Amino acid sequence: MRTFLIIFITALLSISALSQTSLKPDELAPTFSSSSLDGNFYDMSALKGSVVVMTFWSTRCAICHNEIPMLNKLTSRYAGKKVVFLALTTENEQRIEPYLRSNPFKFQILPNSFGVLLQYADRTRDGNLNMGFPAFYVVDQGGKIAYRSSGYDKAAPLAAAIDRLITN
Repeated sequence: MRTFLIIFITALLSISALSQTSLKPDELAPTFSSSSLDGNFYDMSALKGSVVVMTFWSTRCAICHNEIPMLNKLTSRYAGKKVVFLALTTENEQRIEPYLRSNPFKFQILPNSFGVLLQYADRTRDGNLNMGFPAFYVVDQGGKIAYRSSGYDKAAPLAAAIDRLITN
């Protein structure tokens, strides 16, 4: 009986780990709802019809710090268009508000987003989270992932992905 239980638990954990694959383009983006620093409420289901640009970032991420000015230019470029810019962080308001005073970020900031990160992060075979920072996702008007990437100097590929979606 004990051997059966060990085999059963091992099989269950193996299936669980293997089923945790990365999100790919053309898959539906996981839905979530969250409040931003300025008190607005964002629900991915309600954002259908708009292009949604998301970045996962941190105040402690040097690459994120360097990307913010380039990302801010994107928000200006698409002002007045149906494009929503969300910046998700696992950090709380007390940590990010002082940072934002000296490093303005024009995206809608969604603090305390660890639960959302769990939905979007890749998983290794042993179930550990694997997400580079900053991580970027562009979700099309129908709620599907159109683009994803992470790392440095991603403003141009993000703009190209947004342009493809708003011109179609």
